[in-house]
Amino acid sequence: MLGKRTSMKPLAISGVPVFVLLAVMLLGLTGCNGGSSGASEVGASSGVPAEKTEAELLLELEKKFENPQAHYELARFYHRQQQWTRAEQHYNWAISLDPAQRGAQAGMVKMYVDRGETAKAEQYANSYIGQAGRTGVESTRLAWEFDKVGLGTYALRCFAQALAAAPDSYEVNKQIGFYHLGKGDTAKAKQYLQRSFELNPRQPDVAGELGRLGVVVESPESPPMTMEKQP
Repeated sequence: MLGKRTSMKPLAISGVPVFVLLAVMLLGLTGCNGGSSGASEVGASSGVPAEKTEAELLLELEKKFENPQAHYELARFYHRQQQWTRAEQHYNWAISLDPAQRGAQAGMVKMYVDRGETAKAEQYANSYIGQAGRTGVESTRLAWEFDKVGLGTYALRCFAQALAAAPDSYEVNKQIGFYHLGKGDTAKAKQYLQRSFELNPRQPDVAGELGRLGVVVESPESPPMTMEKQP
C-alpha cells in the first residue's frame, strides 16, 4: 500500500538477521552485477558526489541499517545495473525510513518507467506528488528530483502544484523560473523570475539572471529582508 510505513526490526528482515542477509548479498552479487550496458543512468546530471561502491554501502547498512540515504544510494546502484528487485527493495526501505525522501520517490517512479510499467509509474507518481502537495517547498523539491532522473512531465506537474499552493511565494516563482531557464525557455524563465523579483526585489541571483535576459532591474537599498514563511 502506497504511503504506509512498514514495521521494522532493526536487526532482521523477514526473520533473517541483517548481517546474514548482507553477507549473502555480497557473495551472491559477484555474478549478478553485469547488468545490460544499456542501463539508464539515474540522476546522472544531479551533481551528486562520486558514487560509493556497493561494498561501501552494504558496510554502512551493516553498521546502521536504519540509514535512508544509504538505502537510496544502494537502490540507485542496483537501478543502474537493472537489478530491479534489489533496487525496488532499497527504494522502499529508503522511503519507509524517511517518507520525505524525494530522491528515492523519483527514483522509484523512474525505475517503473525503465521497466516499462508505465501504469505503475503513474500510480506511484500520483501518490508522491499528492503527498508533497502539502507545501510549495516540498512540491518544488520533488520537482527537481524528477528533473534529475529525466521525468520532466512529472517535474512540471510538481511545479504547477507548488504554484497553485503558493502563487505569491517568491521562492516558488524563482525555482520555476530557474527550471525553465535550464531548459532554454527564456520567455517562461523571464516571466517567473520577474514575478519572483516583484514579490521580493532583494534577490541578487534573480536580479543577475534577469539582467542577462535583458531585463533592467534595480534592487532597493533598504533594510535586509525577513525570511519568507515557507508555504
